[in-house]
Amino acid sequence: MNPLIHEKLSGEIIGAAMAVLNELGPGLEEKLYERALVIEMRKHGHQVDQQKSFPVQYSGELTGNLVPDLIVDGLIIADSKVVETFNDTHVRQMIGYLAITKLQLALFSNFKHAKLSWKRIVREHHDKSA
Repeated sequence: MNPLIHEKLSGEIIGAAMAVLNELGPGLEEKLYERALVIEMRKHGHQVDQQKSFPVQYSGELTGNLVPDLIVDGLIIADSKVVETFNDTHVRQMIGYLAITKLQLALFSNFKHAKLSWKRIVREHHDKSA
């Protein structure tokens, strides 16, 4: 079994999300949790890019920009949700985000309920030389 990538940082993001949920409570707007998570992560010395823009190209032409919620320490996309449960659409969208950003890990945090739930999304590395 492969070890979890960015395990320590993932745990810190989940811990920060729990702290945010404990203080704000469940069911508010996603942006409120996103902004609170930025504050909490920066309090613990992490670099957090909020709404960083990534150009998306097709056949060498710019088609628009992709804007993930948060990127923590340049390693993990952190996405705040207020949903009943994570679904396949969320996962597929995040796999696309990982492909465009060239990052390997995304972490959803769900603030809908009193108990935080989270989901890790890993982009598989494909070695073309193999």
